[in-house]
Amino acid sequence: MEYRLLEELVAIDSPTGYTDEACKYIYDFFKNLGYQPQYTNKGGVKCALGPEPVLSIAAHVDTLGAIVSGVKPDGTLRISPLGGLLLTSAEGEYVKIVTMEGKEYTGTLLLDNPAAHANKERETTNRSLDNMHIRVDEEVYNQEDVKKLGIRTGDFVCFDPRYQELSSGYIKSRFMDNKAGCLVLFEVAKSLKDKGVQAPVELYFSNFEEVGHGAASSSAYADTIEEMLVIDMGVLGEACEGNEVSCSICVKDSSGPYHFGFRKKLVELAESNSIPHKIDVYPFYGSDGSAALRGGNDFKVALIGPGVAASHGVERTHKKGIEATFDLTMKYIEDRFSI
Repeated sequence: MEYRLLEELVAIDSPTGYTDEACKYIYDFFKNLGYQPQYTNKGGVKCALGPEPVLSIAAHVDTLGAIVSGVKPDGTLRISPLGGLLLTSAEGEYVKIVTMEGKEYTGTLLLDNPAAHANKERETTNRSLDNMHIRVDEEVYNQEDVKKLGIRTGDFVCFDPRYQELSSGYIKSRFMDNKAGCLVLFEVAKSLKDKGVQAPVELYFSNFEEVGHGAASSSAYADTIEEMLVIDMGVLGEACEGNEVSCSICVKDSSGPYHFGFRKKLVELAESNSIPHKIDVYPFYGSDGSAALRGGNDFKVALIGPGVAASHGVERTHKKGIEATFDLTMKYIEDRFSI
């Protein structure tokens, strides 16, 4: 697999609502492969790999982040989170503030009064949006100083992903949820192109998954779509069987069970082809499949993905898990369409 593509995509800031550059990267990738990608009305990307597609394979390119929600009297910034940002994990992280005019400034997300030598309650204080701030790396001491920089409410806050690809096969970085899933879709398109196969498959990259409506609209899909295979992170935790070196197959999440027949077929293919996999229930999870069904789309939906540790924090997965997800996706395409 071409992990350079993953590193490049991770490096492009794409918090929900600020995904144009990442979506252009995806669009250009498919254009360069010889496909005819299209932008959706909301700015996502879809690409048919053959005529009259009946299977949609979806991943989301948007990530967690924040927007500036105000400027405090001392010139630090208040934020409003985009998606399920974990403050305990985000504290101390370097950020980029992008203004409406395209100017970029750096900063750090911190607890108010963060110095250990000045705040004895620092370690016992509960973190909340009311007692945290972004310290801007400019000489600002009040609201007027910040205003002169052009920073205002609504500016996007992008977190440093800290991508590292290790010799052990692990990849640790923010936003493996779900740029690792995007890589699987890239590799599916490359594989079919290399085989000279036109499959009735449409790839869909949503850009509002983290806020729940990325895949909701029927206009985002070809009229012929019957099934939707969602590639998203697999949950790891005490109540889950999944791990980073396997493909997780989700039975049920907070939106309810996924299609039994579809899931059963995926399990059978994983078993018969010795693809490392785990079957799990995700108690606090929703996907683009959830959004598509709630939007009224009459699809059979299944959900798989590489196991990702510390989801919505500083995440980690393994190349084996990504490759197992790719292998299962390809086996399903080959079986479904007799390729």
